[in-house]
Amino acid sequence: MGTIEMALQSKITVYVALVGVLAMMGGIIYYASLGNVELEQVEIELQSVELLNNDTINDKIKLNVTFLVKNPSDTTFTVSVIEYNLYNNGVLLGLGKYSTEDVSMPGRASFFPNTEIPLSNIFVLNKADVESEILDLVDGTNNFSVEGKIITQNTWTTIEKEFKSEY
Repeated sequence: MGTIEMALQSKITVYVALVGVLAMMGGIIYYASLGNVELEQVEIELQSVELLNNDTINDKIKLNVTFLVKNPSDTTFTVSVIEYNLYNNGVLLGLGKYSTEDVSMPGRASFFPNTEIPLSNIFVLNKADVESEILDLVDGTNNFSVEGKIITQNTWTTIEKEFKSEY
């Protein structure tokens, strides 16, 4: 009888340990999700779109797209990605992407509480990929707008937030 009792006690110990590990993992996930609300407070707006270069040899137009990112929360975070569709006068010019995914978190711009930082990105428009009417728009009167998503991170959490903005 002593052997059966020991085997039963060993099984109970293993089950209790497994339940303890699962409870601990659930606690870590819960703790990590507490920062989601503050990360979702990120604000982003299109600050400017400037013509950098109209390369007639390579048939490319380079635009400097600048976003103003604001942190109204009490949590410090970084921005790893801004993916966006760039429009001019309602016409889609293409997809752009600001990315610091390959940079570790300590090397990225830190958005401390109640700060705002402009983030710039070079948007390359291949003339062969668009119609001539769109190119005339870029050279003429411009009403730029963007829609996309921003990905913010802190030590525990990563969130995606969709945005729209005009310049």
